[in-house]
This record gives sequence, structure tokens and C-alpha cells, in this order.
Amino acid sequence: MAGRDTNEHPHGADRLCEAGDRVYSRAVRQGRVPRDDAEAVPCLVQLALLHPDPDDMGQLVPTSPLEVMTRLLRSVDEEVSASQARVGTAVAAVGWYAGLDGGRVQPPAESTAIRVLDGLQRIRAAMDEATEACTKEVLAVQPGGIRREDELREGLHRGLEMRRRGVRMRDLYTHVARHGQGLHNYMELMGDAAEARTLDEVVERLIVFDRVVAFIPANADRTMALEIRHPALVDYLVTVFERLWRLAVPLTAPLPSTGIEGITHRERSIAALLAEGHQDAVIAERLGISVRTCRAHIARLSETLGAASRTQLGVRIAQAGLDGPPRSGTAGELLPAVSTTPVSESPTGR
Repeated sequence: MAGRDTNEHPHGADRLCEAGDRVYSRAVRQGRVPRDDAEAVPCLVQLALLHPDPDDMGQLVPTSPLEVMTRLLRSVDEEVSASQARVGTAVAAVGWYAGLDGGRVQPPAESTAIRVLDGLQRIRAAMDEATEACTKEVLAVQPGGIRREDELREGLHRGLEMRRRGVRMRDLYTHVARHGQGLHNYMELMGDAAEARTLDEVVERLIVFDRVVAFIPANADRTMALEIRHPALVDYLVTVFERLWRLAVPLTAPLPSTGIEGITHRERSIAALLAEGHQDAVIAERLGISVRTCRAHIARLSETLGAASRTQLGVRIAQAGLDGPPRSGTAGELLPAVSTTPVSESPTGR
């Protein structure tokens, strides 16, 4: 759908094309429509009138007419000084959406627990909105390796603006990110408004604003994301972040010794993942390094431990006690305990 030419639909939500009118009206009446039915009208997804169903990605669900009315009126209020003529068009559109709604009261978008954001444009728009609304704190997990200079430059102006508003920022990276000078320069410019720590490996990308709204990827290539506003889910993600943060090493502090002469911190991490049976490519991805670099470390690890083969390396890793994380922190501490209370008996409040 994203690859279609949207120039066939040069309109806004206040004046839908005929095809868009038919598909959106049917979606409101039926509650959802198959994704294939909306391929001919990409305008409905572009205008956020249809979005993927979190329970079935092959279906699209409509944004409620009440929410569309709210958006239109807000837009008109902001632009009224520049164009009084648009007011009449928007009011007429409000009447049309109200007719579709049939008088039912539906919750506004702000109360939606989970929204699927389809496409980088919608993801960026939602993130920009959350950034502008943020007043206290941003928590972020950034997987991968060394941060690219262009990514850091792009985020610098947003970071400085949040710093001006008194927002505090905490970022989690992999240890590999320490080797990029750009990250150190970025943190120096942010001053005491930002703090970074690192771990051997982190969870997938996560950003939480004011402990109210969180964003996580919804597919492997990160062209879809989930915007989460359910208080229990956001609290859970914050708890995961805080426990990872407690186990992480401040960016300004040196990495702890492995306790074994000749074995670096990264090689210890690779040894533990090898002991779990992971392939080189998986290990490289989890630690944020290239496959070539990973194999070079494995070769050095084999030489240090005196292993002549992969099988023998596994034995040597176990003998050296490198087949698990350091005893100071265990994987079980990363996630909060899950209640065994049946759903029907659990409280409905936070």
C-alpha cells in the first residue's frame, strides 16, 4: 500500500474522494474492512482514517467519526486566522461524520490503549507529538552498535529543546556504542539533562515519554510501530527499563573486569551466547557488532582458551565458567514477576 502513488488522492479528511467515502463508510458500519479492499484508496491510511487491527494485521479498522470530527475542528481552530473559508467546509464535514456515527458515544483517540502506526511518516508524526507534549522524562533503549553521526545530529535539536524545558533523558545502549565518539560528544552537549548506560545486549527499541505513552516496533524492519497508552503495559515496560538500568554500566565508567586474564568483556559475552548454542550471525546482531568482528573475537577466544575446534571451545568455555552471565546479575532479574492470579480474579484498576 505504501508504494502506491498518493497523488491520485490530493485531499484531506474533510473532503474524501468517492472511493474513499465508500470504503470508510463500510468500515464504520462493519467495524473493519480487509486490507486488500483499501489498496485502491491509500488516502484512508495516509489520513489515519483506517489503521491496522492489532489483533489481525490483515484487517483495517476505522478511526471513529467522533475522533475525526475532533481533529477537523482542532485544525480549523489553528488555521482560522489564515483561512476563514475553510470553516464552512470543516463544519459540513463534521455533520457528515456525525451522521455516520449514528449518535453513539465513542472514546477519543487519547484513550486508545494500543494503536498500530503503519509507515515511517505516521511513526515520526506520533513521536514528534509525544516529544512536544513531554514535560518530565524520556526513557529510551537503543539496540545496535555504534550510533551513526547523522542519527545523533538529527536528534540533537530535539534533545536540546527538551533540555530547555527541563525534561530528563536516560538512554540504554549496548557496550559497543561506547566506541563511537559521536555518542560521547552528544552526551557532553546534553550535559546533566541526559544520562547513558550500557549493557552487553539490550531489548528491542523502546521509548517512553513521561511514563504515559510508549513506542515499540511492530515488525522486524521497524516500518510499523505500536503506540501504547494502557497504564498497566506502560508501567510494565518502565519496570523492565528500570531493572535493565540498574544492571547497566554508566557510559562514563570503565567496563568491569571479566576476572579472567586475556578475556575481554565482549569476549565473555560472546562465550556465554556460544554456550547457549547461538550462531555467529545471531550473536553479532544481539551484541551490535558485525559478523566479521564476531568471528574475529571467537578466533581470539579459541586461542586464549587453547581450543582447536568449536566443540572443544564449548568445553573450554564451560570449564572457565564463561557459560553464563557474571554472578553479580542474572537474567531472571530483568523482568518483573508475573502474577499467577487468574484474569477473572485480578483487579481492574492499576
